[in-house]
This record gives sequence, structure tokens and C-alpha cells, in this order.
Amino acid sequence: MGILAVREGGDVAAVTSPPSERQSRLARRGRMIGLAAVLPAFLVVVGFMIYPVLFALYISFNDSNGLRFDWVGLANYLDILADPQVHQIFITNLKFLISVPLVIFAALVVSILLFERIRGWRAFRVLFFLPNVLSAAVIGIMFKSVFGYNGPFMAALEALGGERIDPFVDGNLAIAVIVLALVWSGFGYQSLLLLSGLTAIDPAVFEAAALDGAGWWTRLWHITLPNIRRVLGFVFIINVLYTFSSLFGFVFVMTAGGPGFETTTLDYLVYLRAFSTSNLGSGAALAVLLFMFIGLLTLVQARFFKLSEDD
Repeated sequence: MGILAVREGGDVAAVTSPPSERQSRLARRGRMIGLAAVLPAFLVVVGFMIYPVLFALYISFNDSNGLRFDWVGLANYLDILADPQVHQIFITNLKFLISVPLVIFAALVVSILLFERIRGWRAFRVLFFLPNVLSAAVIGIMFKSVFGYNGPFMAALEALGGERIDPFVDGNLAIAVIVLALVWSGFGYQSLLLLSGLTAIDPAVFEAAALDGAGWWTRLWHITLPNIRRVLGFVFIINVLYTFSSLFGFVFVMTAGGPGFETTTLDYLVYLRAFSTSNLGSGAALAVLLFMFIGLLTLVQARFFKLSEDD
């Protein structure tokens, strides 16, 4: 609490008195309540995020089957970097990147149609988002049933004079079906992201362009797309990250990585190394390398699209 004091010459100044014991006790109680409030979140972050990451990093420097841990230093990392099977699977993973432009194109078309408020746009907005509430395993089983040898797609193909085939015994055809599942499951959510970018554009810009005689295509290329460039960049980045880190569910239920290793992705190889062969050290080292690669890739993409904290 402050009091007023009269200086020499008649000036009046405020003098701050030291806090009383009661004020200090209230301040300490406030700090304790604040610490108690954040403690559960802190324990969850440490127990379920930081500790597993640090333990995985420790395992990556060991030859381990989960029961014994023999320190081998960087041997797991060097073996992975020199392993031709990992190189081949990395190239296979790159093939799945074809899904990125496809899903962005589908999401962009849908978002523009929703932004233009076509007839029934409210219902379409819900329908397009529905695949996102399904798990990757469910979507994978659906597409495997539809495009399998005995599925309705092959039955229709045969009815039209074609020949039944099993796409899951051919690596490229199996990748094509998985890419189709990726596009179907992802374009709805990303169209909503793009739609949020579209709705942030000042409508006066479109009105002024229309008054100047700009057509629909002109407005699209010179107003709409430049104004959602950062949202497009964000959508591109999350799609690339998804391709390298979240295909496990699709691959596991649709092909199990086969035929051979033709549809095996890096995240699925982590599972195979760690749990199918009980080589936890190699699996953990591969997971760490994949994490570093994704982090570096994200930085490069963010720099390319000139994304910042303000975006």
C-alpha cells in the first residue's frame, strides 16, 4: 500500500510501504495455486511426450529386444543409412507424394464451390467432412473391399468387358489404390482449411474486380489464389508430413507392406523393425532419422512458402 509524503518545498510524493505479511502470504498462495493448476498438464507432457522421446533416443543407441540393452553407439544409424532396403522403401515413400497435388486440387475445387455457395453447399460441407471421422483402418478396409478381386469395382469392370485383376498383388496398382484412399479421406478437411482462407478475403476486393470487368477466372487467378497462398502452403506442408508419417494404418490393413516390400513405407518399416523382428534399436534409430528428416523437410517447405509465426 502507498502513502503520500510531503517533501521540502511543499512537493507531494507517493511512498511505497513494504508489503505486509498478509499480502506476502496471499502472493505465495497464488503462486502455489498456479503451480498446482499446471502440474497435471506438466506431468502428462513429461510422462507421455518427453520421456518416450528421450527413451526412444536412448534405445536407438542400443542393440535391444526390449529386455536387454547393449550399447552400440551409432551402429544402428550407420546400418540404416547403408541399408539398400531402406533406400528402396524411401523411394517407395516418395511415390505416395503423388497424392499431395491430387488432394490439394480436390480440396481447392471443393472449397471454391462451397465459397461460391452452390445449391446445397451446407449439406455438401458436412458430407465432405465425414471421411475425417473415420479411422485410417476403416477407410483402408473399405477401399480394399471395393477394389479387391471380388469387389464391386472389379465386378463392374468385368461387366464392361474387362478382366478381373487383384490390384494388391501388383505394387504400383496397390499404391494407386492407397493414394485414392488418401485423397478421399483427406480432401474434405483440407477444403475446410482452404475455405477459411477464402472467407478471410475482403469481399470488397471481389466487388471492385467485378465492377472493373474481371471475369470468374481472372478473379480466381489474380485475387483468390494469391490471397490464400499461405493457407495453400500450410496444406501442402501437412500433406507431405502425412505422407511420410501417417500411412501406417492404410498400409497395415490394405497390403501389409506387400507384395514383398513394394508398398512398405518408412513408418511401417519402423513397426516391422521394432516389433516384427524385435530389433528395437534399429526401429528406434529409424524413427529418430524419420523425425529429423520430417523436421528438416518442414523447415525447407516453410521457407519456400515464406510462412512465418504470423501465418
